[in-house]
This record gives sequence, C-alpha cells and structure tokens, in this order.
Amino acid sequence: MCGIVGALAQRDVSSILLEGLYRLEYRGYDSAGIALIDDRKLERFRALGKVGELEARLPAEQPGHIGIAHTRWATHGEPSENNAHPHFSNQRIAVVHNGIIENYQGIRERLLEAGYEFSSETDTEVVAHLIDSYLQDDLFAAVKKAVDELEGAFALGIIATDDPQTLVACRRGNPLVVGIGIKENFIASDASALLPVTNRFVYLEEGDYVVLNKNDYQVYDAAGKRRQPEVKVSELSSDFANKGEYRHYMLKEIHEQGQAVAECLEGRVSDKAVLDAIFGYEADAIFERVKNIQIIACGTSYHAGLVARYWIEALLGLPCQVEVASEFRYRKSVVPQDTLFVTLSQSGETADTLSALRSLTSENYCGSLSICNAPESSLVRESNLVLMTRAGPEIGVASTKAFSTQLVALLLLVAALGKKQQRLDESTIAAIVGELNSLPGHIEKLLALDAQIETIAEDFVDKEHALFLGRGEHYPIAMEGALKLKEISYIHAEAYPAGELKHGPLALVDAEMPVIVVAPNDDLLEKLHSNMQEVKARGGKLYVFAHRGAHLDPTADDVVVEMDCDTNWITPILSTIPLQIFSYHVAVLRGTDVDQPRNLAKSVTVE
Repeated sequence: MCGIVGALAQRDVSSILLEGLYRLEYRGYDSAGIALIDDRKLERFRALGKVGELEARLPAEQPGHIGIAHTRWATHGEPSENNAHPHFSNQRIAVVHNGIIENYQGIRERLLEAGYEFSSETDTEVVAHLIDSYLQDDLFAAVKKAVDELEGAFALGIIATDDPQTLVACRRGNPLVVGIGIKENFIASDASALLPVTNRFVYLEEGDYVVLNKNDYQVYDAAGKRRQPEVKVSELSSDFANKGEYRHYMLKEIHEQGQAVAECLEGRVSDKAVLDAIFGYEADAIFERVKNIQIIACGTSYHAGLVARYWIEALLGLPCQVEVASEFRYRKSVVPQDTLFVTLSQSGETADTLSALRSLTSENYCGSLSICNAPESSLVRESNLVLMTRAGPEIGVASTKAFSTQLVALLLLVAALGKKQQRLDESTIAAIVGELNSLPGHIEKLLALDAQIETIAEDFVDKEHALFLGRGEHYPIAMEGALKLKEISYIHAEAYPAGELKHGPLALVDAEMPVIVVAPNDDLLEKLHSNMQEVKARGGKLYVFAHRGAHLDPTADDVVVEMDCDTNWITPILSTIPLQIFSYHVAVLRGTDVDQPRNLAKSVTVE
C-alpha cells in the first residue's frame, strides 16, 4: 500500500520520480505528490487522484537534483490534496511515509504546545515536525532521534534544505529498497520502481536506516551501527510492466498462467517425482518432524491455503489448520507438537502475515515455510524454508497467476512431505507430478473459453448480487471466484458450501440472484445436482462451470460452460481459470477500473 520513491543525482530527478510513481500504481493509492530541493528551496506538487493528475501540475523541466515522491492510500484523514504526501515542516523538512504511526496523537499534542502548526489530518505530518524539532546540523541524527519515539509500522524518506545533498530513509515493518547508480542513488518501496535507472539494489533489513548522497550510501542498523549489506543484481527488465497486446494487466496475467506454472515447476520435478531440497537445505530435518500444519494467509492466499487443507488431510493424513493472519495474530492459539508454520503471500510484505510469523513463540513449531513471489521480501528472509512461486511481476490488484502458482507450490509441498515421511507411494507421487506437468497445457485449453464466457458476462452488467456454490476443495475456489467478482466489478458476491443452501442462503435466491456453480466430476457431483435443483425450484438461474464428464442436463434457463478437466488433484487450479475470465469480462462490461479497483491495494503493508 502506498509507494515511496526518492532520488539524488547530478541530473534533475523529477522525471525519475514520476516514472517511479507510475510503476508503483499497482500498489493502490488515492493521491500523489513530489517534493524537490531547488537552490536550497523546497518545491512541492500534489494532486488528488492518479499520477497523471500530478504530472499535469508538474512543470515540464522542473529543476531539482534531490527529491522524494509518494502515492498515498488514505489511512489518517480523507483523500485530499492537503493530506497528500510529501508533508513539510517549516519549509525545510519534507517527509514521505508508508504505514501507520500508532502514537502520533500524543506527539501531535506535544508539538502543538511547542508552537507547530498542522495543515493536514495525517499521522505523517507529525513525523516531519518531530524531525524538525530535533534538527540541528545532522539530518540522520535528527531522524533517528525522532524515529526512536515512533510506534507502529512504517517506512520513511526525508530530505531537508539544511543538507540538500543528503536523503535519509528507514524502515520498520514496511519494505524499502536502495537503488545503486553511478553518481546517483535512489530509494523505493519496490525495486520495480527503479528499474529504468538501475538494476543494483540493497534491500534494507528490519530497523535499518540509510543515508544517501550522490556518490555514496551508508546503511545503519536499528542501534545506529554501520553495516555493509549485500548488493543484489535484479534480473528483471525495465519493460516488465508492459501490457503488450492486452487491454489490461489482469487479462495479460490470466493468459500468463500457463508459463508461470511452467516456471514454478522448472527444476523442481522430473517426469515422475519431486526433486530433493527444493524447499531449502533445512527441509529434510524439518519435514521429518512434521505432525501438523498451520497455514496463515490473507485474501486470495487464504483461499489457496483452504484448498491445500483438503490435499494435506486427504493425501497425507496430517491435521491442517488454515487461518486468516489478522485473526491468528491476535488470539491465543493451541499449537500441537511438531507443527509446520506455513505462510502464503504474493508480496512477502503483507503486514498481518509477517506479524504472525514474527509472533511465533511456541517451541511446538518445528519450522516455518514461506511460499512467496518476492525473493527479497521480509517473509522470505525471515522463514526457515522458502519456495518461490516464480509467477513473475503481477501488476493487477486482483491476483491471478500468483494464486495458481501458490496452489502449484502447495501441491509440491504435499508431494515432498509425502515422499519424506513415506505417506505417499511412488505411484501416487508420480500421478501428482504427471498432472502438474500437464497443467500448462490444460490452462491453454481453458483460455480458449474466453469468447463464450464473455457472452455470459453480459447477463451480469445490471446485477448487484451473486451467489457462488462449491463443494469439497472447490468450495474455496467458489470463494475465490466470489472475491474476484466483488473486487473488480463491485458486485456483492458471496460463496457458500453448496450443502449450506438450506441453512440460510436459499432465502436470497430468486430470478434476480444469479447462482454460479463450480461442478467438478467427482464423488460429490450427485449431491451438487440436488443443490442445483433447490436453486431452480426457487426460480434462480444457474451458471454452471462444469468439468467434462459431469453430464449436466441444462434447461433453457441454465447456462453451462463445459471445461476440459479430466484430472484429479489439479482440478481446483483448473476451475479457477474460467472464473477469473468471467470476473474480468463482467468488470470490463460494467466499466470499472479492472487493474486498480477502488479502495484496494496490491500489497497490504498496514493492518
């Protein structure tokens, strides 16, 4: 959520900052701003709305060799130009901030008594004034003294007219990366923002500070001790975010899923087996001990965890609990002996998931495993074991290929645990691996349903509610389908286990409540048939995504999309693809912002 960019260079940096903001748009925001120092004078440009609105206010050749920029997602104070970052103090300090300052109110009252005036409702302006109150001749010393008083999770970027050749930044709970150039240096919330100017990065650790000038940078830990971090070279190209031939990033990412799955599998499976050590060198010792599994995640990743629970318990016979991270971290839980703690996150910086990992205290955990798409993220660095999903950059807020690759990674985990603990025989592992290897081809076949699904989507242009039904491991897929529809089309959508219809949801069913059903050809199909008849008897219209062989008998009032899915374990992954396509087309027809839906952010780095 939100995005920070900062730069110092021999050239004017306004265009670098602006390009960085454009590349951070996927994170979600409601306003944007830039501050530059030109001839020891702070210049600020802010705008409500998109980065394009900010660009329109920025002079074509705005001078300034040092600057900071920001995209804001409102937390304290409504979206407005006054609340947009950067925030100033006494026209000599400028601050950009991601996260939340939990104790800002008390500090604000103290600063008011000291004579400081506030022009915004934000917690960020408190930081600017607090630094100003401590600034004498050393910007870093003033920043550190101020930060020592702050409580919460945040990342900060600070410049000052007193020292126009220095940019100070820090992170506590929110990600921040340093970009290393030639006689120019940068900061950003995400390395992708800086790829046009550098591919060399330092990823700040929790509690780190960095002091940058044009020719050098120094990194300090939370205690203020200098350290020498490793410089990483990114393999991403600066044009990774192009939509190419596609109208939206989401559509592009839906169509990239076959390749993403292939990348996730590469070097990890043979024709018949999962290769050893793909989860890290400690995996053998940890996997040998596992007797229980606890999965923690948020949003779409939570749905992936729910699918995995069916696999883990059915295939391995191991108890598996799945919980939303924001609930887990605030309750006292009972931890069974030898529990593997598994976190799922696309960004690796999801605040609640990361806090849940950091809160582990019980000796009953035998280890932690992160399944993630961001190799330098906090979650990855702080877990014992890691499996990268390799989905590649995902710009659309509504996750697609990150979800499908998480499911692939979870099925690899099942196979690896089954092999290590001899809970699965070679033939079963070979069957799972065979299906995984066939998955990219199956996905390509399902993408061919696009035109048929687009036609069906026309029925939903004027709908305000929808009900999704599924059974077994396809109930979480129904949940994911409902989430996608509500995220990008703003239709109120709910998912229920089909067997729960008579326990409440059936009261909602009428001709105006479309019911979307995921119908795999499995042991629960006949039960599902009965549930669908319950809908029809109340005048509801069914939209059924049916696997081949389900032998549905549609009437003139039903719509059936037949999917070429004759697999066993990977069927939940396949069932997801048409639901993503469906949600996409409904959103396009309703004219919503598909890639950046209102009120949502790609990376939720605050509670």
